[in-house]
Amino acid sequence: MYAIIEDSGTQIMVREGDVIEVDLRPEPVEAGSNLVFDRVLAVGGGDGDANIGTPYIGGASVSAEVVGETKGEKITNVMYKRRKGMRRKSGHRQKYVTVKIAGISAG
Repeated sequence: MYAIIEDSGTQIMVREGDVIEVDLRPEPVEAGSNLVFDRVLAVGGGDGDANIGTPYIGGASVSAEVVGETKGEKITNVMYKRRKGMRRKSGHRQKYVTVKIAGISAG
């Protein structure tokens, strides 16, 4: 069984047991706590039929267990203007929450 969820403007296809990274939450989360994703766009099974929402499926949810917090790859941005002596370099590392999908409820 799989589900397509929306989190922080991104759509993620998940199955039970998958380990994914989602954006860091504004409220603190601890390892071992549970998260519930209630914005489920589609749910499908192994039998070939899928339940697709308009835009969300009412009552469907995906539960996940928090594994921990991680940081993504460093992204560097370089700005340069020719003949002006202007060079600027900046970097950014996005923070993520790693979660393991525990169960999918079709609603």
